[in-house]
Amino acid sequence: MSDPIASDPIAFGPAVSDPAVSDPIASDLVASDPTVSDPAPSDLPGVYEAALGRTAADRLPDDALAVPERLRAAGLRPVWAALHERLSSGHQVSRVKVTGLEDEQQAAVADLLGLDRYPGPSTTIDVARLEAALGGLDVRAVTEALIGPLDDRRRRRAERRQEREALLDWFTTHPVVTAEPALLALSAVRAGRELLHQTLAVLAALPASGRPLAALAADVTGDPHALDDGTRLSSLVLKALSTLYDVPAPEGAEARRALWERAGVACDALSTTVLVAGLRPAGDSALARVLRIWDGQASVITLAQLRQGVLELRERDVWVVENPSVLALAQQRFGTSCPPMVCTSGWPNSAAIRLLRSLPGTRLHYHGDFDGEGLRIAAYTMAKTGAEPWRMSTADYLGALGEGSTLSPGRVTDAPWDSGLAPAMRSHGLAVPEELVAEQLLDDLA
Repeated sequence: MSDPIASDPIAFGPAVSDPAVSDPIASDLVASDPTVSDPAPSDLPGVYEAALGRTAADRLPDDALAVPERLRAAGLRPVWAALHERLSSGHQVSRVKVTGLEDEQQAAVADLLGLDRYPGPSTTIDVARLEAALGGLDVRAVTEALIGPLDDRRRRRAERRQEREALLDWFTTHPVVTAEPALLALSAVRAGRELLHQTLAVLAALPASGRPLAALAADVTGDPHALDDGTRLSSLVLKALSTLYDVPAPEGAEARRALWERAGVACDALSTTVLVAGLRPAGDSALARVLRIWDGQASVITLAQLRQGVLELRERDVWVVENPSVLALAQQRFGTSCPPMVCTSGWPNSAAIRLLRSLPGTRLHYHGDFDGEGLRIAAYTMAKTGAEPWRMSTADYLGALGEGSTLSPGRVTDAPWDSGLAPAMRSHGLAVPEELVAEQLLDDLA
C-alpha cells in the first residue's frame, strides 16, 4: 500500500538548490579568499556570530523566545541546523533538505510534522508546512533561538565583491601603475590594499641611488626591517620588479640581491655608470670641469660623481636613447659638436636616472626599441624622469616596419603615452630595433 504522506509533494518535494552555490561571482570571491569556507553545522553559531561581529555573550538566550520544549528535542537538532544553514544563505528559502537522520531523529521529525510514518534518513521539508506546525512561531526566530544568530552570506558576498571592485579600481588608476602598465599583472585582490599601497610606494622610490635596503625601507614605511628578506612586502616588491624587467622571479638570496641591486639598492657607486655625450655643463664642480675638458666626446659618469650636485647645461634639449650604438653613431656624425645625449644602455640604472633628474631646466626626449621590453623601459624612464616620447608613436612604429626587421616583439605591454602603439605591435608581430631608425633620430639632432 502506498504512503500518501511520503508521496505528498508539499512535504517531500524535490530539494531546491541554493542559488549562491552556482553564483560565479560569489564562487570567484570565495575562491580568492582561502579563509572563507562553509562551516560544519556544529560550528555554525560561533562562525556566524564572528562573521556578524558578535560574541558568545551576544547570543540570544533560550528564554528570549518562548520555544516549546517539544521543539527543543534533541532529535530535531538536525532540522534546525539545516534550516540555519539555508536561511543564512541570504536567499528566499521555501524548502530545506535534511540528511543523515537516525531512527530517533526521524521519529522526532514525523512527530513534529504529523506524519504517519518515518520520513527516511534524507528528507526535504517544506518550510511553510514546518511553520504551520510551530503553533504560530516564526521559523527564523525559532532557528535563531535554538542555534544562534543567522548569517547573510549573500550580503557578505556582495560586500566582498564591492570591496574587490573598489580595490581594483584604485589599483588600476594608481599613478605608479598608469605610468608602468606592466604592473597590472600583479594580483591586486590577493595582496590587499595596505600591502599594495606600500609596494607601490617602494616602487615609486626606486631606483634607490645606492641606498641600503634598510634605509629605503625606513624612508618609505618608517620601519627599517619592512623589506627584510622573507617579508610579504619584500616578496611583492621583488615580484613587481621581476614583472617590470620581464625576468623570472628570483630564487635564492643571491638572485634577490641581484634584483635589488638592479633597482639601485645598495649598488656599487663606482661601478654603476651612465654613458653620455655632448655634455658641457657650467659650474666649478670636478664633474663639470672634466666634462668640459672632454668637449662633447663620449664619457662615462659614475653614480659617485653624480652625487656632487646638479649639472647646469646651456642647451635646453637632452636626447636620451636606449642603445649605445646609437650614441656611437651620433659621435661619428657630429664629433665634438654632438648635442647633449644620454644612453640608458637598456634598463636605466641609478646613475642614469640620477643624471636625468640632475639636469634642471632641460627638456628630456626619449627613444628606445619598438619591442615589448623597449616599451616597458620607455614607460619606466618617462615615469622616473619626466622625459617625453621621441618618435615613439604608433605612426612612427608603422612607418619603421619597412626597415626590414623580422624580430618578434616578445611580451608587449601597454604604452601609457600612446594607447594605439601596443595593439599595433601585437597585430603586426614585429619589433623595430632602435638602430634601424638611428639615421632618422640623428636627423632630428642635426
